[in-house]
Amino acid sequence: MAEMELRQMTPDDASEVAELIYASINVWYRDNGHPGIQFGGGPGVTEVFYETYDALAPGATVVAVNPASGRIMGSCFFHPRPTHVGLGIMNVHPNYFGRGVAKALLGHICDYTDAHGHPALRLTSSGLNLDSFALYSRSGFVPRLAYQDMWVQVPAGGLGASVPGRDRVRPAVPSDAPAMEALELEVSGVSRAPDYAHAIENAQGFWSAAVLEGPSGGIDGYAIASGHAALNIIGPLVARTEADALALVSYALDLYPGRAPLVLVPVEQRAIIEQLYAWGARISELHFCQVRGAFQPFRGVSMPTFMLETA
Repeated sequence: MAEMELRQMTPDDASEVAELIYASINVWYRDNGHPGIQFGGGPGVTEVFYETYDALAPGATVVAVNPASGRIMGSCFFHPRPTHVGLGIMNVHPNYFGRGVAKALLGHICDYTDAHGHPALRLTSSGLNLDSFALYSRSGFVPRLAYQDMWVQVPAGGLGASVPGRDRVRPAVPSDAPAMEALELEVSGVSRAPDYAHAIENAQGFWSAAVLEGPSGGIDGYAIASGHAALNIIGPLVARTEADALALVSYALDLYPGRAPLVLVPVEQRAIIEQLYAWGARISELHFCQVRGAFQPFRGVSMPTFMLETA
């Protein structure tokens, strides 16, 4: 294990952490034969991770620093919530791959979770990176659900699809947040009220939030999406049924004509997967919902994301 010091991230670290995230992701996928799964546009695009997590959970960060050089060896964001702690993006600089940095970062967050009495630590992990899978497994995480990462190239004129229930989807407003929270607690057993409010407010300028109104009132689903250059992704999305989820997915895809948003679909949701294939979707990767601690089986459809994360 490399010598390192762990400390909280500061605003002065934001640019270096962005460069670390950019390099770590791009080098790993390139060296492991998946060059298509990369960030583009330069390291500045990944500053969005610090900006978002600092807005939602100030101080919920950790970096591993080389004591000799002062340079950052690895970083991780985490997000304490009433029902759990969400583990966000964790990266190690390519110069320190395989030297115990990720193990130290994860250990810090596991200790934080236990010390503060949170019942669970949750994450969405890559199915391609077996080293990280083994790290999580050794730390007590259990895979609970698998997802297909599906890219959908949206035509410039939109999908032009007729999807049942689409007429009940509308943009979310601040007063929808309590119903969104109640629905996710019912479906997934997790709660994260500030996240819904953050996406609806959209102070960062790239979030979108929509709800599916129920036939008899209330809501039957919601979808949050990021249109940022670093991460054009639909999710988190929570719905009572596959049909409800598909109506939300079609609405969210049409927000990005001419682009190729990413959707993480639970592997057992065949109706959604088959419709996405019909729209020209392609699989780029597999991910797993991993949970250390208490877990409620899903009682509906839950699609995760990599920012505002929760598996």
